[in-house]
Order: sequence, then C-alpha cells, then structure tokens
Amino acid sequence: MPEDTGIGRLMKNRIKVFRAMNDLTQENLGRAIGVNRQTILAIEKGQYVPSLDLAFRIARYFSVNIEEMFLYVDDPLDQ
Repeated sequence: MPEDTGIGRLMKNRIKVFRAMNDLTQENLGRAIGVNRQTILAIEKGQYVPSLDLAFRIARYFSVNIEEMFLYVDDPLDQ
C-alpha cells in the first residue's frame, strides 16, 4: 500500500457530482478516459491524486475547466 502523503487531503474533486449529473458510473467514466473503475474510485475518495494529463482528460470529458473539477485546498483545516 502506498504511503499516505496527505496530498489527497489537499486536493478535492467534483467527479462524483459530475458523474451523477450525467448518470454515469465509475466504470463507464473509466472506460471513456482510459482508466479502470478503481482509479476513478480512488480519485473520488482522495486516495489518489491524478496526473495532470488524467485530470485534464476527466475535465475535458465533462466539458469543464480543470478548476471546476479539481480544487486545491491551501489550508487542510478549511475542508
């Protein structure tokens, strides 16, 4: 198991919200952008921070800016 660097706690995302708005499963989204369901699950839970390439693929899939999909939290206490 990878070491918890705490980075996931500083990076929030709205993937689950956008999936729900588009009636899309983790499996379907993963297939569409070239990753597996477990990767989508880990990103949604903040257990995995996607590469910049993957983050852009997710945002582009939903036709939104990357800033609309991902939010960097400067202060972890503001979560």
